[in-house]
Amino acid sequence: MDTRPAASRLHSRVLDELGVAICGGTLPPGTVLSVDELVERCAVSRSVVREVLRVLAALGLVEARRRVGTRIRPAADWNVFDPQVIRWRLASDQRLAQLRSLTELRAAVEPQAALLAAQRTSPTDAADLVALAAKLWAAAESGDEAGFLAADIEFHRRVLLHSGNEMFAGLHELVAESLTGRHHYHLMPQHPDRRALTLHADVAQAIQRRDADRAHAAMTALTQQIHDELPEAEGRAPSQRSAL
Repeated sequence: MDTRPAASRLHSRVLDELGVAICGGTLPPGTVLSVDELVERCAVSRSVVREVLRVLAALGLVEARRRVGTRIRPAADWNVFDPQVIRWRLASDQRLAQLRSLTELRAAVEPQAALLAAQRTSPTDAADLVALAAKLWAAAESGDEAGFLAADIEFHRRVLLHSGNEMFAGLHELVAESLTGRHHYHLMPQHPDRRALTLHADVAQAIQRRDADRAHAAMTALTQQIHDELPEAEGRAPSQRSAL
């Protein structure tokens, strides 16, 4: 049960509806948003609409222009690294495009993070990563989807963190949104792939052994497998249209 105040729930609902509509293209760039029209369409107060538009402006999705109104900005102007924008794109018909972009980003960053982790992480942290890979495998074997997702997110967060590069570590929320989106929208194989499970273990063991090249190679293979699964996921992806 949602225990937030009614005003907070209204704000979140309208923000998500508009965010998905903009990120999905239902409201394309150049569209002018009228406060009065949104008040009527969303059945909320003007103060709620104005606050929602302020949040969207802070994320680069809209801009207010004098004598024109609030106009939707081109996608190139959006804060595409913000987890909320990523969630909206994943909730829209741009889901697979967003997932592809995230996967390509992961392929560029995570192998290097694994290489650096093998050089920089402590023996204790490396041992914990091996244990987490085993936990991931156990969750997959038992069919514990929630446990599997939680362990998967934590595994990749720790690899980024243990790289010792704060810029890499700061990307963990994007990776978490990618993993969560693949699970939530059923864009993963019905049962976790054994090769993917093995590659997680290979990454962890290589980091523990301080074998940087092997850690890089194993993570490269893992992100490549995720990329290779995208065409298959395309056939399973449900369409999502905003009501706006």
